[in-house]
Amino acid sequence: MTIRERTEEIERMTLSPFAALSEDSRGRAVQEQPCPMRPCYQRDRDRIIHCKSFRRLKQKTQVFLSPEGDHYRTRLTHTLEVSQIARTIARSLRLNEDLTEAIALGHDLGHTPFGHAGERALNELCPEGFRHYLQSVRVADKLEKYPDGLNLTWEVLNGIACHTRGAEAATREGRIVKYADHIAYINHDIEDAITAGVLHPDALPKEAVRVLGKTKSQRITTLITSLVEHGGEEICMAPEIEAQYEALHDFMYSTVYVDKIAKKEEQKVERVIASLYDHYLQRTEEMPIQYQHIAEQEGQDRAVTDYISGMSDEFAIRAFETLFVPKSWSVY
Repeated sequence: MTIRERTEEIERMTLSPFAALSEDSRGRAVQEQPCPMRPCYQRDRDRIIHCKSFRRLKQKTQVFLSPEGDHYRTRLTHTLEVSQIARTIARSLRLNEDLTEAIALGHDLGHTPFGHAGERALNELCPEGFRHYLQSVRVADKLEKYPDGLNLTWEVLNGIACHTRGAEAATREGRIVKYADHIAYINHDIEDAITAGVLHPDALPKEAVRVLGKTKSQRITTLITSLVEHGGEEICMAPEIEAQYEALHDFMYSTVYVDKIAKKEEQKVERVIASLYDHYLQRTEEMPIQYQHIAEQEGQDRAVTDYISGMSDEFAIRAFETLFVPKSWSVY
């Protein structure tokens, strides 16, 4: 018996009847020889962690564009917080922690530079529209190790595609990640907004604070506990907890996420993205070779969207400066 087979046996013996067992995976688009040590979802997790798109998340905006300070979240630290929350819930419910972790770590691989401002800009420009969760699947399926992709399992790709509002994931592990994503970003965005001086703690909805907790730690603990206590056949919270979470969510979208101070630079994002998009649309030969191939096979708009969405904030700004900002020069 291999180490992998022993691990799969432990899953059968210890996980919930509702868990997605590694040995029951629908598999990969391209069949591979099983790893002697790692079950399939562990293998997916490792592929995601080692890919270039995952590393670029460290220089992609979460909420605040190019904040001055070392402690604001980036898309990478957000991803790690989502993974931690999701794993806690999965372990408590005896679901497949490896699958949960792989989905969580891969859920934002396709996110744009400049956070949701960049996503909105690309959505306006691309004829097909743009949704970061679908782009995350495309990154995993094709753009990483182009044109082969990471060849992830069906369950991981399904969880990534369904991690935001809308369609439910086919597995409970995928549904956990959806909740964990929301729990993470609402609470760490509150903390970042307070640090940035755009939100005072006393401004938070009083009933939400009373029910969920005054601190970030208390609120996360309350939300996780509710999911665990009510996570039998369905992944859900107690109605009162869910209601106050939604109230906190609505509060953030009506205040912090539209705050003039926090968002004053976002009006420039559209110009940067639009300028880059138009430039590369007319000059596809200036993009890396894999995107030139995509332009030939799937169209120029698709290729330019893939290229820009993969940029980090800093890379996009440098590209804009190189293309559109005059350089000083001297005559000797």
